[in-house]
Amino acid sequence: SAKRVELLKELLPKMSRVGVLWDADRPGPAIAFKEYTAAAQAFKLELRSLEVHGPTPDLPGAFEIAKTARLDALILVANPLMGQRAKQVFELATKNRLPSVTEESRYVDAGGLISYGASLADLYRRAAEYVVEILKGAKPGDLPVKLASRFEIFINLKTAQQLGLVIPQYVLVQADKVIK
Repeated sequence: SAKRVELLKELLPKMSRVGVLWDADRPGPAIAFKEYTAAAQAFKLELRSLEVHGPTPDLPGAFEIAKTARLDALILVANPLMGQRAKQVFELATKNRLPSVTEESRYVDAGGLISYGASLADLYRRAAEYVVEILKGAKPGDLPVKLASRFEIFINLKTAQQLGLVIPQYVLVQADKVIK
């Protein structure tokens, strides 16, 4: 969470207010929101909750709140509800001139600005390693927890252009994938 906020701050040095769009009906996003609260405090940012409720979230209403609060950027907490509505979320973000960050690259493909998160290929490889060990007779409870070791940055330059943003070269060189 802190790295995502840091990336936004690098892109928007004058950023002072950021909103977190999240599904308040699920426990995972609630935990993520708390992590973003701590990260925002560390960067001395005002954080605004843009919580929505499924299965038919009021996304236009959340973006109206963002507009009224004069937010500088948007953090999207990924989950199935947001995944199903990613295109709508990023159309609204672009319409409202809100640069966005999320933890999954699929959201950048859907029109988000930037993502920073664990490499899915690396996570799948690790899962396969667990399966191999279990098939060899290891008890799942005895296997060590392995944290993600490879993280990726994806950037959508089309979205940056639509928002009128210039992505600094030092951020671009960190990217694993740049959509042009």
